[in-house]
Amino acid sequence: MNSLAAAHIAIVSFTFLIAGTVKGVTGMGLPTVAMGVLGTLMLPAQAASLLILPSLITNVWQLLAGPGVVALVKRFWWMMAGIVVGTVFAASFIAGSGGAWAVTGLGAALTLYAVSGLLAWRFSVPPQYERRLSPLIGIVTGFITGGTGVFVVPAVPYLQALGLKKEELVQALGLSFTVSTVALAIGLARENAFAIGDINRSLLAVIPALLGMWIGQSVRERISPASFRRWFFICLLALGLQLLLRRFF
Repeated sequence: MNSLAAAHIAIVSFTFLIAGTVKGVTGMGLPTVAMGVLGTLMLPAQAASLLILPSLITNVWQLLAGPGVVALVKRFWWMMAGIVVGTVFAASFIAGSGGAWAVTGLGAALTLYAVSGLLAWRFSVPPQYERRLSPLIGIVTGFITGGTGVFVVPAVPYLQALGLKKEELVQALGLSFTVSTVALAIGLARENAFAIGDINRSLLAVIPALLGMWIGQSVRERISPASFRRWFFICLLALGLQLLLRRFF
């Protein structure tokens, strides 16, 4: 193994260690952090192929960590269907000729999410509108996932707006992220941007991601979650702006 390959493995491993730590503390953020950091080093399609297995394993873990999975699937299956359709359809952008612009889109998505987090934007969705909004939110989330590799916008703010209990919200996020990960893998494979070799590389990122989750869960007991979230969004904003402005300077 030459020094360049060793440095690449070290950077990817450290990225997923940090991303896993963020997820361990906040319950989300692994794909967002991984795409944000790796997006500065490689094309978004390459970064997205690396996060498939770590994201899938950690999100399935989050989804199955509590009761009520069947009820959540029944409640949100229209939203999940929209995520799959939107992601698979839009994956041609991140994997094809739009790859360069996908970096800009990734920066815009990260910047928007960071700003919304720092400003603590909160809104509520009345129950009577949920059935109509869920498929639309799913499709829009899917388009953004397929185009940038980021799963959080607008799915996370929407799920937070439904007034779910804490355990339900954590599981609902796990469900949304799991479906987004599977749909992204299908979309990338359909565009020949994710293959057997990518599975092996993605598998190498699982261990640091799981280790990071364990560290994050330990850290969560010792620091203020609000303070951690604030600094998380500040760092995410810096990453997003760097990616967003790279094409213009």
